Amino acid sequence: MPRPLGELEDAVMTRVWQWNRPVTVREVLEDLQQERSIAYTTVMTVMDNLHQKGWVRREAEGRAYRYTAVSTRAAYSAALMNEAWSTSDNPAAALVAFFGMMSAEQRDALRDAFRIVGYDDGTAAEPPAESAGRPPAAPPTAPAAPPAEPPSAEGDSAGRAPEPGR
Repeated sequence: MPRPLGELEDAVMTRVWQWNRPVTVREVLEDLQQERSIAYTTVMTVMDNLHQKGWVRREAEGRAYRYTAVSTRAAYSAALMNEAWSTSDNPAAALVAFFGMMSAEQRDALRDAFRIVGYDDGTAAEPPAESAGRPPAAPPTAPAAPPAEPPSAEGDSAGRAPEPGR
C-alpha cells in the first residue's frame, strides 16, 4: 500500500498525471513557480524521491531525465481508499460512515462505477477474496426451490425402483 504523498510530492505528481506524458524537472518547476517560490534543486529532489519510491520511471535525455508516471491518479486514490477501509476494525461501519459523507455527485459516481463493473445487476463475478485481502463473501441466497416430488411406487423417470423407507 502506498503511503499518502506529501504536499509537494502530490503537487508534482498532479502535474505528471495531468500532462500524461514524459516531463522534465524544468517543466514541473516552471509550472509550480506560477503558484509558489521554489528552487530547481527542490523539484529535482522531489522527483528523484518519487522515482526511488516507484511512483515515476525516468529515462535519460541528454544531461536531464524525463519522468513518466508508473500508475494513474485513480489507481493511487483507490489504493489509499482500500488501505483505509481494510485497516478498519469494522469495515461495514466504515463504509456506512463513508457513504454518509458522500456528496450527491460522489454517490452518482459510485452508482456509475457499480454499473461499469456490473455489480448493479448481480452479473459480475466477485474478485477472488484472497487477492482482495478479505474473507470470501457468502454466496447470494437463491430463492427456495420447490420441494422435490417423492418417488412414485413405480420408480422414477430413469426407471429406478423407489428406495425402501421413503
